Amino acid sequence: MKVLVTGYGGQLGYDVVREGTMRGLEMIGTTSHDLNITDKREISGYINKLNPDAIIHCAAYTAVDKAEDDQENCYDVNVNGTKYLVEAAKATNAKFVYISTDYVFDGEGEIPFSENSTPNPIGYYGETKYQGEQIVQSLLDEWFIVRISWVFGINGNNFIKTMLRLSETRDELSVVGDQYGSPTYTYDLSRLLIDMVQTNRYGVYNASNEGFCTWAEFAEEIFKLSNREVKVQAISTEEYPTRAVRPRNSRMYKDKLVSNGFMLLPEWRDALSRYLSELSQGVK
Repeated sequence: MKVLVTGYGGQLGYDVVREGTMRGLEMIGTTSHDLNITDKREISGYINKLNPDAIIHCAAYTAVDKAEDDQENCYDVNVNGTKYLVEAAKATNAKFVYISTDYVFDGEGEIPFSENSTPNPIGYYGETKYQGEQIVQSLLDEWFIVRISWVFGINGNNFIKTMLRLSETRDELSVVGDQYGSPTYTYDLSRLLIDMVQTNRYGVYNASNEGFCTWAEFAEEIFKLSNREVKVQAISTEEYPTRAVRPRNSRMYKDKLVSNGFMLLPEWRDALSRYLSELSQGVK
């Protein structure tokens, strides 16, 4: 099976290529330097020539705050880029996996969102990712849409690396304690995606490691497992203003994974422990 993975320079794309290669699949990972997904002609020519069996679309404009002021570029990558890839996938009859986000939801209430919950994004990044979902569903008859949250992986920057870096010079940190969600380890997620793309169990899926926490609780566990003496002060969203509004409730049900025969991802603390071990070994 030949699989094209966009966003190879990011956390998830890197691990998807690594996992697929380990399983003997022919994995082709592209970065923005290799393939400009906002260029329709380039996309069409590249994919027609490559003729992949599947495309896993991990590339995205993910600078949530910057997106509020850089809307044209965000739209170009997340909406136009997705459209061009979907059109090329349709022309070559390739399976298509679109990586979406918890930011398609408004974050209201405390009940986890299901695969059937109505999206209602509250920021521009989330809006463009939702438009990407709509393009996938309107242009293809069969597709995978996988919504993920709070991602961390070995390749690239993330919340864990930021906390560890800050802990080198600080013994107390203020972290938001009223936003709830599930951390997602790209190693675990990539295994699910490679499982998924080899099936015809199409549809919308929520996928993250099991369990919920706040960012402050996540930080506390990071310091606990890495044996760092750092006090975490939980603060409100209002005490940490950002350009883009974040959803306070990013909890998601993963019932569809179970009903369609996929394994749930391990509990987030277990994932964090394994990730810290990977970091300490300098594995990449």
